[in-house]
Amino acid sequence: MMKRFFTTMLGSFVGTWLALIISSILSVLFSFAMLGAMASGSTTTSKISDNSVLLLDLGVSVSDRSNQDDMFGFMNDDVKSVGLIELMKQIESASEQKEIKGMLISCNGISAGTASLYELRRSIQKFKETGKFVYAYGYQSISQSDYYLASVADSIFINPEAMVDIHGLASHNMMFKRLLDKVGIEMQVLRVGTFKSAVEPYMLDEISEANRLQQEHYMGSIWATISEEMASSRNISKERFNELADSFLVTKGAQYLLKEHLIDGICYRHDMENKLKQLVDEDYAFVKPNKITVNDKSKGSNVVAVVYCEGEIDGSKDSGIISDEITEIIYDLADDDDVCAMVLRVNSPGGSAFGSEQIWKAVSDFEAKEKTVVVSMGDLAASGGYYISCGADYIFAEPTTLTGSIGIFGVIPCAKQLAEETLGVSTSVVKTNANGEFGSLLIPMTPYQRESMQAYVNRGYDLFTRRCAQGRGVSQDSIKTIAEGRVWDGRSALEIGLVDKLGSLDDAIAKAAELQYGTSACCVEEYPEVKNRWQRMFERYSEDVAESKLREQLGVLYDYQQVLKQVLGRQQVLCLMEPIEIK
Repeated sequence: MMKRFFTTMLGSFVGTWLALIISSILSVLFSFAMLGAMASGSTTTSKISDNSVLLLDLGVSVSDRSNQDDMFGFMNDDVKSVGLIELMKQIESASEQKEIKGMLISCNGISAGTASLYELRRSIQKFKETGKFVYAYGYQSISQSDYYLASVADSIFINPEAMVDIHGLASHNMMFKRLLDKVGIEMQVLRVGTFKSAVEPYMLDEISEANRLQQEHYMGSIWATISEEMASSRNISKERFNELADSFLVTKGAQYLLKEHLIDGICYRHDMENKLKQLVDEDYAFVKPNKITVNDKSKGSNVVAVVYCEGEIDGSKDSGIISDEITEIIYDLADDDDVCAMVLRVNSPGGSAFGSEQIWKAVSDFEAKEKTVVVSMGDLAASGGYYISCGADYIFAEPTTLTGSIGIFGVIPCAKQLAEETLGVSTSVVKTNANGEFGSLLIPMTPYQRESMQAYVNRGYDLFTRRCAQGRGVSQDSIKTIAEGRVWDGRSALEIGLVDKLGSLDDAIAKAAELQYGTSACCVEEYPEVKNRWQRMFERYSEDVAESKLREQLGVLYDYQQVLKQVLGRQQVLCLMEPIEIK
């Protein structure tokens, strides 16, 4: 007994001291980080040497805002994810620094949406227009997204054995009906909108003709935009560029690419470095964007608050839009006498219909105080993403933005077959009222319940279209003719009146200041604040390891497992665009 007591006491003593030691180490790191942050401001500063070259490594994934705080940024050279807005500011600041002579785009397979690529390409073009050189190099391969950015460059070089992949656009639609049938889960679907295709993977083995039509339309428009830009930059006709895209270009050799003017030179990496030495200086140095000090462009006392809404609405606390948090921010800004204009930066496929309505109401109440709201759409502002945008005074989108998808659906899974036939589990129900069992995963809806739920979804669609009509200043009937859940590209959205102008976040900020203050000069404040993640470092590491092991064990079945997890765990009524991957 005494032995057990001393063992327990010793274990507690050691555990306490370990906790104190770890806590002390983290406190010291935190203190150093805070000192570094106070010394450097919001952006890490480092001395840029003369004859520097900005190295834009495309081996990253891009979101609107970086999900990394600045606390340990000065220690991190291996950046795998970047914030688009931050990156563009860094490129702009680099263009103004005389020590930086040019840019090298290192093509390593960027992961970004089409509108993000469009904005980033424009940023590189502006850098080039300052008179600095831009070179691009592909060591192993240049993906289509990489090439879209690289085509801005003065010259494109590749390794003798590297490949260039230009193939046009294709959507990948995963259909899960047969899987669900095999597992024994029935998806009880309720929807409004012929084009509302987010539920098709649970209903059909192939996409519907309506869905095929909308995808062909918006992908055709997006491809026309980006292919014409690439062709123009390379002095190739549109017709010939599409012929090359159809020629299975990834299999062609470097000499063929050179002959067709898709590249300007063939060289090994060491030879590429020598070219830069000849162009800049023997002692040139690379500088990465995250080492660039961003110059504050804010002018005057006119405040424009930029509120970032990125991810699925009420979909994930780590990466989505939490409606309660966003509405609280908007109401705080509405009560702030110093803030009279707001830009919603929306990059969302939608999500919870309830959450979307709450954000819409907060935006409406902000405007009710005679304050201006302008929306800037990123890669996606569809379904619930359009819902929270439609009430703005002015809406900007990029030509390659996906928006619209004005529709609503409900999905109520029923696992009765799985339980009874596969698992051997039967269910007995005792109830006091007719619908007491509704909501059970093991009992299908009755005809009356299905009819009532469909009426509920219909009311949601009516509310959605009324909100859009009110915000756009048109009749509800006219909105319904372009709604039906249909997805539109930015150019088409402009033609049919869903947006007011094609433009960037900077354009939206300038417009908000102009509408509210009569001048584009303003001071920009960004919300929500980027959260510190160091406290969750160990927890997130263990989660990532577990997820990685699960992916490795399941292989191709991992995607199906994720779908089942999503189907059984999400809200029932949604304004959500289908998860389409466009490559």
